[in-house]
Formats: sequence, structure tokens, C-alpha cells
Amino acid sequence: MSKPTILVVDDEEDIRELVELNLVREGYKVLTCETGEQALAVARVKTPDLIVLDLMLPGIDGLEVCKRLKADPVLRRVSVVMLTAKGEESDIVTGLELGADDYITKPFSGKVLVARVRRLLRKVLDGGDEKSLVKVHGLVIDPARYEVTLNGRPISLTLTEFNILHTLARRPGLVFTRYQIVDVIHGDDYLVTDRAVDVQIVALRRKLGPSGKLIETVRGVGYRFKD
Repeated sequence: MSKPTILVVDDEEDIRELVELNLVREGYKVLTCETGEQALAVARVKTPDLIVLDLMLPGIDGLEVCKRLKADPVLRRVSVVMLTAKGEESDIVTGLELGADDYITKPFSGKVLVARVRRLLRKVLDGGDEKSLVKVHGLVIDPARYEVTLNGRPISLTLTEFNILHTLARRPGLVFTRYQIVDVIHGDDYLVTDRAVDVQIVALRRKLGPSGKLIETVRGVGYRFKD
């Protein structure tokens, strides 16, 4: 199997070199660039497996880069890890709303970055923890292909949205707390607010349309998929 390719986008040379050093040490192939325009151009030519993306970039900023990636039918499945000094809750929520799969604030631990990258790539390359189809209420969820159809119509989801839906739908009626959802999707070292999980659920319900009501809120606890 060829080495996964990771695109690192940051306008600070020392940060790029530090991230590249940690990832190359783990056996990944790394591409680097320093502007949003370069990131989009390289991504369209090379189609990396994952992008580590700074937010405060010259020209097109990281949020706009993420937005354009997720609007591209070829690149929208590429995992995006935002690596930025902007650590306010509103910044994290905005990044997740735009489709980022993880959010790491600077200063950061190289070991934590590698662990997050490894986890996301494992989910993408292995097709998720369970590869069997889930068929429920007109939904067909294929974790081996990361595809979802609703009454035969394809539904475009981010990697995180897909994993949340798959987690809930394969255990109808079981209530998951927000922290359990975070643990299933990102592992117990992922720092995120309750609000960020809620944002993912709102986006998922919106994409499912009327079937979004299948994801039920259990007040004060979390969420479950309708039994």
C-alpha cells in the first residue's frame, strides 16, 4: 500500500517544517505550501489523503479554503485538520460547520497532531470500524465506501457527519452522550465543546431533510437514532 499523502498549509516556515518533520517521521508523504491559493491548486492536482490547514493565511484564508474543498465533488472527502492559533469556541464551531474533521490549536504537541492524523487516516483508509451496510428507515449507510443514500438519493456528508450518523444508526434506540460521540469519532484526547457536537448534529439533520427527525435529542443527555 502506498504511503498516505498529507498536504500541510501554513504561512509560517518553522511551523510547516515542524509539522512535516513529525509526519515524515511517521512514514507519511508530505507536501507543503504557504497560501490558500497554492493549497487549492496543489490539492486539485495531487488529491492528498488529508490536509493540515492553518486559518490565518495570506490571500484566501483557511476557512475559505475549507469551504471550497468541501464544495468540490472530488476533494470533499479529503479530511481536513485545522491547525491554528484561533482557539475561541466560535472559531472551532465555524471550522466544524464548514466541514473540518478536527481542530488543533497552537501551540500544539507533535504527538497529539500525529495521533489525530493517524486516527483520521485509519478511518478513511480502512473504511471505518465496521464495514457492514446499515439499512434503516430508507437510509443505506456504506462504511466501506463512505457513502449514504436516502430512499435511493445520495447524501453528501463530511467525514465527521458520516461517522456520527453511522455510530447512531447502527445502534437505534441507544442514547449517546456528546462526549461518547466525540470519543467514538475522535478519541478521548479530542478537546471539543458540547456546542461543537450540537453543530454537527444540526448540519446532519439539515442534510437529511425530513428524515433528520430520526436523530432524536435526549435532553440533558445526548442523542439517539429513532428505534
